[in-house]
Amino acid sequence: MSEALADDMLVCRCEEVTVGDIKKAIRDGARDVVGVKRRTRAGMGLCQGRTCEKLVQQIISKELGVPASETGTSSVRPPVRPVTFGELAKGDVEDD
Repeated sequence: MSEALADDMLVCRCEEVTVGDIKKAIRDGARDVVGVKRRTRAGMGLCQGRTCEKLVQQIISKELGVPASETGTSSVRPPVRPVTFGELAKGDVEDD
């Protein structure tokens, strides 16, 4: 799958991480989603990996020859939903 993806294709739009960046992280020792995240920041942006994590898992799976289910998942950090600095400053943040 990842051989069909160009190395310059964006995987994580929030942090501008490319397929090539993820492949390099794997060559440098990343073996799961958390390892890729630590080396590239993929999944650390505004969406917290909600838009890129599955593709990161698929690239790891293909590159390492392991099932995607063995590539792990990332942890989402609070706030679980995007909150503006203005909302935080005003104290307007409510639980959904």
